[in-house]
Amino acid sequence: MDWPAFLDSDWFRWVVLPLLIFLARVCDVTLGTIRLMFVGRGHKLGASLLGFFEVFIWLLAIRQVLQNLSNVLCYVGYAGGFAFGNYIGIRLDEKLAFGKLIVRIISKMDASCLVASLRRKGFGVTNIPAEGGKGPVNVIYTVIDRSDLMRVSATIRKFNPRAFYTIEDIRQVQEGIFPGRRGGIWRLFKSPGKIYRYFRIQRRSILQRQGK
Repeated sequence: MDWPAFLDSDWFRWVVLPLLIFLARVCDVTLGTIRLMFVGRGHKLGASLLGFFEVFIWLLAIRQVLQNLSNVLCYVGYAGGFAFGNYIGIRLDEKLAFGKLIVRIISKMDASCLVASLRRKGFGVTNIPAEGGKGPVNVIYTVIDRSDLMRVSATIRKFNPRAFYTIEDIRQVQEGIFPGRRGGIWRLFKSPGKIYRYFRIQRRSILQRQGK
């Protein structure tokens, strides 16, 4: 294939190039969305690596736009990639479900069945009697993995469909009770800052064995 001729063709200029710019923007905006998620949860290493690739891809895309200012389809590809990248980033955030949440439930009804059900499923639950605006209430706290949010919400609706509850992100958690977790490799990817420490420990073990 004659690559110089292809790169100078109208097909490349009006179809392939805008598509490449679109894909580059989808990638860099998606990385940017995930990077912000990592920053908010204190994952320094993961946020730094994603930031590097995000800016690198963005520079490639903006360079092509500036070199083809007369091509309006490049503008469309750039803007369209930005919009679609935000959508993909949010969807990935929902699917990956990094981090922890605190669920705060305020119930006017007897919450003993709800509390017992959450505890049976392995969640740590704190139940506090309190006084609401219209009388006594139970305030229930539980800290969960984001991946468990749907299970907890379904349990709340099952036992107390009229309960008022709020959900908030948590930056860091120390100790606590959580349902059984997956193996070590999965935990490494849920906490990217542990990847470096993991390989450093493995390298140290290999060097010690070689020294023997």
